[in-house]
Amino acid sequence: MHQYWFWIGHFPVRAYSTIFAAAFLLGLGAVLYFARADGKSEYVPHFWNMAPGLLIGGLVGARFWQVFFFDWPYYRQNPAEIPAIWHGGLSIQGGVTGAFLVALWYVWRHRLDLWVMADIVAPGLLLGQSIGRDANLMNGDAFGDPTHHDFGLLYPEGTLARMTYGDQPLWPAEVWEGQADVILFALLLILKQRRWPKGFLFAYYLVAYNAVRFLLEMLRGDSPRYLFHWDAAQWTAAPLVLAGLVLAVYVFWRDRRRTPSPAETAERPGEPD
Repeated sequence: MHQYWFWIGHFPVRAYSTIFAAAFLLGLGAVLYFARADGKSEYVPHFWNMAPGLLIGGLVGARFWQVFFFDWPYYRQNPAEIPAIWHGGLSIQGGVTGAFLVALWYVWRHRLDLWVMADIVAPGLLLGQSIGRDANLMNGDAFGDPTHHDFGLLYPEGTLARMTYGDQPLWPAEVWEGQADVILFALLLILKQRRWPKGFLFAYYLVAYNAVRFLLEMLRGDSPRYLFHWDAAQWTAAPLVLAGLVLAVYVFWRDRRRTPSPAETAERPGEPD
């Protein structure tokens, strides 16, 4: 864990900010690659056009979620920290929501196919999220609860994890989530080898990522707990898993309605061979 790479005069070059930027750029690169690889090159200019808006919408959504859903008691006492995104505190779920709202507006304005674009974006989301968890590790946030054993992550002085739990070993929740994202990314590449209804790959992302997130949040130690001892991320993940399942059922139902049955495709009586 290393919060600063180096200093330029009095200006710190932070690990969190640079890794976050790398996560966004590499995620965007994956999206552009898969758009071309999937034969959807006509969408590439649109992704370039959307990129600044997605970044801004993602940042706003990520910070909004973190401040008002995840850690409002802290920010209520420290309002000057609300705009300080360079200190960490960006919610993945809020970022995806903010970027999705920007994408909805862009797709509506340009009359594009939302679900085709969502399927193209899904691998880039998982790749970017995995790299983003490295930013959390380097910054010492998004940390786990104490393991109460002689194994776990030990955070250095100056990190929020150290200030919260001292020298206790903590569950590597953010590390495991980043590794899980890599596995989900690999499984998605396998799924892409065959044809699926439009929207299914994005539904896979919603269900798989949020199910993993829900489980790993049980090990987190940096967020308040609410009803059922769930934190805000779990209360966000549960409805998103449900939304992904509903979307998967819908896209298969829609695809089945649009696929002609054998009887419909059979040659009609009286038509020439």
